[in-house]
Amino acid sequence: MKPPAFRYHAPTDLAEALDTLDGIGHDGKVLAGGQSLIPMLNMRLAAPAHLVDINGLGELSYIRADPDGVAIGALARHAEVEAHQAAHAVVPLLRQGLRLVAHPVIRNRGTTVGSLAHADPSGEMTAVLALLGGSMTLARKGSTRTVAAEDFFLGPLEACIEAGELAVAAHFPRLPGRTGTEFTEIARRHGDYAMCGVAAAVTVDDDLRIVSARAAYLSLSPVPLVLDLTDALIGRTADTAVWTDAAKLAADDWEPEGDIHATAEYRTQLAGVLTARALRTATERAALVDPDPTAPNSTSGTTERSAR
Repeated sequence: MKPPAFRYHAPTDLAEALDTLDGIGHDGKVLAGGQSLIPMLNMRLAAPAHLVDINGLGELSYIRADPDGVAIGALARHAEVEAHQAAHAVVPLLRQGLRLVAHPVIRNRGTTVGSLAHADPSGEMTAVLALLGGSMTLARKGSTRTVAAEDFFLGPLEACIEAGELAVAAHFPRLPGRTGTEFTEIARRHGDYAMCGVAAAVTVDDDLRIVSARAAYLSLSPVPLVLDLTDALIGRTADTAVWTDAAKLAADDWEPEGDIHATAEYRTQLAGVLTARALRTATERAALVDPDPTAPNSTSGTTERSAR
């Protein structure tokens, strides 16, 4: 299949890209990794009059890790973020989620910011950004704005990016000390979109008792669903926690829909099993995390890497 006709633009810097987007308004699409957009064009699910290829914008191909979190530019590839040791040290959930994104060949080309801008509720990075309380930086000619994850995703394949705007970066905050994370999912085949997935973050105190527990779900709702499960686990340890209690508490907010891949009932069953699994692993990892993650010896420090 071939895409519908469009006018191709290849800006060489951010200013030119924003000027181009400002001129074409609603009639354009941005091409970065293209792992979602190109199939949509070929299947005629999208028919933009203009295609703006930002692969010439080397200034957006960065990965920056510092004590506050990880900032990822619009042209940083999934594989580069996954392999970035400083980013992993600061936000382990990034690698935990990225290893489940499609196949290596897709991760070699696809971009993390592009995946977030695509806003697929089955995409791993949407759940990661939502669970961490991250944000997106959107730029347009003459201005820039930052949008929190909870406001960025509006619906299936719908983000709050306005005409003339470009998603230039994503920021993933660092979690508090003694916080462990895990990302787990079930798909029909390795690399397929998950029928259900769960990202979890658990914080423990110095006695290794749970003080906070949260989970984010993919493929269960039109936008990433984040739930606070602390009430079911507070005061427990990894050895005494009843993980099914947390799953039962979360189930009140699940409203999955059935499709050709799984029934709603099966997705509900998967969500319960994966919730327990993710929370258990996150709690075990929390005991191994430095209580002061910003201490000089707790990470490899501030690192910036260009992906190009």
